[in-house]
This record gives sequence, C-alpha cells and structure tokens, in this order.
Amino acid sequence: MNNRYDFVYLFDCKDGNPNGDPDAANSPRIDPQDMHGLVSDVCLKRKIRNFVLLAKGGQTPFDIFVQQGSVLNDKILDGHQAAGNDVDGKKKTADRKQVQSARAEMCKRYYDVRTFGAVMSTGANAGQVRGPAQLSFSRSIDPILPLDLSITRMAVTEAKEADAPNQTMGRKNLIPYGLYRCHGFISAHLARETGFSGDDLSLLWDALRQMFDHDRSASRGTMAPQKLVAFKHQSALGNAPAHKLFERVTVQRKPNVAVARSFADYDVVINQDDLPSEIELLDLL
Repeated sequence: MNNRYDFVYLFDCKDGNPNGDPDAANSPRIDPQDMHGLVSDVCLKRKIRNFVLLAKGGQTPFDIFVQQGSVLNDKILDGHQAAGNDVDGKKKTADRKQVQSARAEMCKRYYDVRTFGAVMSTGANAGQVRGPAQLSFSRSIDPILPLDLSITRMAVTEAKEADAPNQTMGRKNLIPYGLYRCHGFISAHLARETGFSGDDLSLLWDALRQMFDHDRSASRGTMAPQKLVAFKHQSALGNAPAHKLFERVTVQRKPNVAVARSFADYDVVINQDDLPSEIELLDLL
C-alpha cells in the first residue's frame, strides 16, 4: 500500500430502519436539529465483517476478531501463544516485546484488526492498533420521516391464553426512504504498520458493493449500495485535501421531485474539471 485513498459511499434504505438507536426504543437515528438521518460507522463495519466471514469462511488471514458471542480475551491469549509468548493473561503480564509480537500476530490473523484497528489490552495485553480504514457517520441527503407503527401477533405464548380474544401488540420503527452519504479514508502509512494489503483493499471494495445483499431482514427493509467513488492519491501522504475532493461529488434531489422515494429521484454529479494530475478517480459502483 503506497497510496492514500479517500472515498464517497452512497447507500439507501426503503421502508426499513437502517440503524436503530437502542437508547431511543430502536428508532432510526436522527440529527434533532435538522431531522437528517444518521447511520453509525460501527453499523457499516459490522456488515463488512459479516461479509468477510461469509466470503472467506473465517480462515486465516481473513478471520474476524470481533464476532457475535466471541470471547475477545481468549483470542488475544491465542495470539500470544501463536507468537510463542509465555503469558496467561492473569498472573504473567506481557512485557513490551511480547505485546509487540502478539500485536503483529493479531494483525496477521484477523482482517478487521489490520483494517479497522482494535483495542486488545483488555486481558492478555496485545496492545492497540490504529486501523488504516476509517468511516465517518453516514448522513442522509434529505431529512427523514421516522415512523412508529403498531403490529399484532395472532398466536399466544401459553395454552391458558388460547381462548383470550385479545392480540399481542408490538411496535416497528422505519423510514419510508433515505439516501445516506458516508465518507471513508484509507491511510497508506497505517496500512504498512498493520499489514493491510492491496488484496485487503479489494475485499473492502467488494464488501461495500455486496454486503447489504447478505444482511437482509424485515426490519431493515430494502437497503442497497448506490454509488462508490474513490480518489486514489499517487503518494502515501496524499496529493489533495480530502474535503476538497469530497466536494467534487454532489448529490441533489431532482427539481421536479417534492419527496424522494428512490435513488432515481436524485442527481449525482462528479466534477472532474481541474482534477489534480496526481489524483486518479475510481468509479467503483
């Protein structure tokens, strides 16, 4: 990895909840000042991890460190053992050299560690890793309309309730439609530290293009990637400010559309005028 990358990622959600807030009864996340929708970076990283697990079967070097139900301290201890360190995570504390060797082993084994980074000092200390690939919070292009709908269940839980006329009531949160914009950054310098390679980058692009197809549920409605534009710098430090490159990608609702309900209701324009010669624009979706 000798090149810095900055990218713009557009995805949408129709009749679903793209990222519920557990502190707000799982309602769609919003900016209360302007009612624009939000999707956390953690939400997208979870979907990327899940796609990599499906695509690579959890085999080294594409195993996933942060998995549902996994015990992270056990995996950290496994990293020490693979590095030949005599550390048990309780009585024997790892010294600096052992931490570095375990850290390198974790980067080598786990895709998400060398891509997004990880805090691995929770037990058998393997240090911390700053990942080269980082995502911003995603923000909807237009304000969204959160809906709180009632649902019913006709079945009962216990036999004694079988003759009762009442139904079980529930709630479901969704938005009719939202187009979200995310900004991403890939550091060549941090990639060298973690071992993030060109193959890892290609897998990340594949995940962003395909991950929603393997993450379907009724609560998420129809979520789909719509645009992925990357700016490849010719140097590791970069050849232009990221925010200036992002300004070249504009997304606006079409003038004759009062309320957007599909990606076709928007115009996406990429301005390539006077693009620095050291910047290569990659239209990946």
